[in-house]
Amino acid sequence: MQADQAKTLLEDVRRAVKLTAEEEAMLLSKLRSRTYLKGQYIVQEGDIVRFQTYLVSGKVRTFYLDREGNEHIVSFGIEHWWVGDLCSFASQIPADFNAQCLEKTEVLQLSYADTEQLYEELPKIERFFLLLLQRAYIKSQKRIVRNHSLTARERYELFLTEHPEMVERFPQYMIASYLGVTKEFLSSIRRQIADEEKKLN
Repeated sequence: MQADQAKTLLEDVRRAVKLTAEEEAMLLSKLRSRTYLKGQYIVQEGDIVRFQTYLVSGKVRTFYLDREGNEHIVSFGIEHWWVGDLCSFASQIPADFNAQCLEKTEVLQLSYADTEQLYEELPKIERFFLLLLQRAYIKSQKRIVRNHSLTARERYELFLTEHPEMVERFPQYMIASYLGVTKEFLSSIRRQIADEEKKLN
């Protein structure tokens, strides 16, 4: 594991919990670095997720396929994000989702067994992951409410506000899937917004 990879993760951990140098060394000793190529899967539906995965570089989409084979994107991942199927990892049951790399992606991974050991020996790490879980749950709840209460345009405008970096890094058809609309409908929304901005200028 490269020093810069460890530094990136530790900076994120330090924002949530304070670890001693010894505790940081314990955490780092459990992490394993891995490189995925474009198109490779970190998680595939039906497999049991054996690792928690932290993105050092690259980008990932997490999605599932419905009975007709249509793809539905549930989240995106970029640097500093944790990706995968949390339910599968926590319960050690088959995954419902796929997590696919969209470019060469560098990650750090923590196995299920090592995670459990850290929880026993280093409770502050358990708190760190509890905070991550809380944030993920809140985000999921907000998304459910927004999908039922906001128009597609309002959801897109919120996406632009909250994740401007995603708009540049992920193709429009994937963003459309995430928002629950067709790519044609998203293009129409983007044209409307662009036309309105032109009139204002």
